[in-house]
Amino acid sequence: MRIEQELLRQIVIDLGLNVPFSKGQTIKVRNCWHFSTDGNAVDAMFMGDDDFIAGMNRTYITVQGYHVVILAFSLMDTHVHFILYGTFEECNRFMHDYVRRTSRHIAIHHGENNKLAGVPIHHQVVDDDFYLKTVICYTIKNAPAGGIPYMGWDYPWSSGPLYFRRSGNWGSPTWLDKMDGHVDSLYGINVNQQRGILHTRNIPDDKVPMIGNLVFPGAYVAFELVERLFKTCKSFNYFLCVSKEDDVDARGGRLSFLSIPMQEMRQHKQELCHEMFGTGSIKNLSVQQRLKLARVLRARYNSSLKQIVRLTGLVYDEVKDII
Repeated sequence: MRIEQELLRQIVIDLGLNVPFSKGQTIKVRNCWHFSTDGNAVDAMFMGDDDFIAGMNRTYITVQGYHVVILAFSLMDTHVHFILYGTFEECNRFMHDYVRRTSRHIAIHHGENNKLAGVPIHHQVVDDDFYLKTVICYTIKNAPAGGIPYMGWDYPWSSGPLYFRRSGNWGSPTWLDKMDGHVDSLYGINVNQQRGILHTRNIPDDKVPMIGNLVFPGAYVAFELVERLFKTCKSFNYFLCVSKEDDVDARGGRLSFLSIPMQEMRQHKQELCHEMFGTGSIKNLSVQQRLKLARVLRARYNSSLKQIVRLTGLVYDEVKDII
């Protein structure tokens, strides 16, 4: 990702990248935030690969309108995480705009209007380099922590595959292999095709690197700055190993561990919903029916309460003591 020199100098100061490392001491960080949406609020934000690709490209399109630098992110099927540099006002506006655009995508492609209206958006202040490293690695690990069968650095719908990679040696997921001499761009594609690929009428740059229909995430994630923050692969791997959910929860995060992969549980929910109520959807179920469904899911699959509440469209704080 290209960053203007004046902004880069300010980021280096704000992230303490110019401060010598001293073992056992933390370095103050400014203008850095962890934003996430509440995964208990909806049963799904992304319904399949096409939605995830659109969601990745939407990140590139949305960030163009804000003075925000993305350090890390992860798109999960029910929620998203972003580690952002910028003023709180700009980062907050970016996050709300991203959710609004995602809601519009769902309405157009899945017919669910205003699905994300009112979805809670949480934020945390990141105020030292130790916590910045911790929350970046938590974000990268979000997929395997949720039972999705990927290593954090291979999960394709995140910034995880960008850090400490060396082109020409090896890479995964597949699109990283294609980066070695086979990067395309939107240049030469007619305007209507460009708009169709990026789902926008405003194309910021037709030279943006593309891998198929996916904007290369390195075009909008400042992965080089993250590498400077960790300094070495050894440090990066250490924080990947030691960062855990409790470290982020302690700062006011809203996180959940999923004991069974969400894709599997969603299928179980549909089957059980049809078995109990003659429908594969929860849309027309009453609160009482949803509670009954939640209890059966909980008893049958012993999955986490947060996951069950998310699947049945209930409010966690209202039902956590009665399921």
